[in-house]
Amino acid sequence: MTIHSSFTNAVDYDSLAARFRPIFARISQGAEARERERSLPVEQIGWLKQAGFGAVRVPLEQGGAGASLVQLVRLWIELAEADSNLTQALRGHFAFVEDRLNAPPGPDRERWLARFADGQLVGNGWTEVGAPALGEVQTRVTPEGEHWRLDGAKYYSTGSIFADWIDVYAERADTGGKVIAVVSTHQPGVQRSDDWDGFGQRTTGSGTTLFEGARVERGDVIDFASRFVYQTAFYQLNLVSVLVGIGRAIERDLSGQVRDRKRVYSHGNGPRAGEDPQVLQVVGQISAQVYAAEAVAIRAAEAAQRVFDAHLAGDVEARHAANVEAELASAKAQLVVAELVLRSATELFDALGASAVRVDQLLDRHWRNARTAASHNPLIYKARIIGDWAVNRTEPPLVWKVGRGFGQTS
Repeated sequence: MTIHSSFTNAVDYDSLAARFRPIFARISQGAEARERERSLPVEQIGWLKQAGFGAVRVPLEQGGAGASLVQLVRLWIELAEADSNLTQALRGHFAFVEDRLNAPPGPDRERWLARFADGQLVGNGWTEVGAPALGEVQTRVTPEGEHWRLDGAKYYSTGSIFADWIDVYAERADTGGKVIAVVSTHQPGVQRSDDWDGFGQRTTGSGTTLFEGARVERGDVIDFASRFVYQTAFYQLNLVSVLVGIGRAIERDLSGQVRDRKRVYSHGNGPRAGEDPQVLQVVGQISAQVYAAEAVAIRAAEAAQRVFDAHLAGDVEARHAANVEAELASAKAQLVVAELVLRSATELFDALGASAVRVDQLLDRHWRNARTAASHNPLIYKARIIGDWAVNRTEPPLVWKVGRGFGQTS
């Protein structure tokens, strides 16, 4: 497989990030209002689309920015600091971009890369709730003349409400094979609802998506077995980036509050909070925790990059070994980053007074958002999987499923 020049010659990160930082700043300005009103960031997603953010991983010669996976994670973190909901809302899009980058060269791959360069976004529809057994897929794609028909329902459709396409995990009605059906949202057979009712990450555009006779073009049904091998690690890297961005926002908000705070305690240690050594100690501790969290995230992104590099080199054995490493790295990152950021989201109140818990301050959003992002994949299982590798060299599961447990009937 030919290695694209845009992937072998690193793009300068600061130059890349400079394109988007003014947009991130505009996004940050309205983040608290959107949180308060539970207002979806439709306009803000539009700014990112127009700036080509969704195509940063696309090679330069095909209209993208040629960013590495490490650079993508750094951009995710900066965006998550501005508004953590947007980074998670684009999770499914970047996963499908990654899948197409790993696909064999040809017209289908080029067609999708051109769509990404044109600003088109992809959402996700993978999870089914309710009665399905573990591993069972009730969403069906059926041959219908020169195209396919898609029927079913998905929940946790993160980002799909903003998307032009949805990456849907389905089963072929004719063969029973598991596939990805990529369906256009611009048709009456696709109905999206913003009914996510979690206490955090409330404006990610998650919720229920219904497919009722939705049309899928013949070339847009993809065998799931061909999906890019490090997909699980990639999805987790996005959530880790969300957490790190929240951590950076905690440090930013805490530093500003301490800097501006006028009231002090008689049993404190300075004429103002910004000169109180104990308050400064809390700020410094949180700053160090966030620094460590970001370093861990970047280290995990480097592991995922090695899988991609091995894939481009056509080395299947090296790719598998790198994929195991990347999965373990993402799991370790989830454990450590979640702990550091959730601790920071609590400790920030130790440096502030009782007024910091007022609803209008919205400082609780950091803990709520971090707790929500950290809950997507149970951390207890990540720790066990890491331990099983360390002790027994048991490889981690590279693809896993959610559903009704064995012996359960409803």
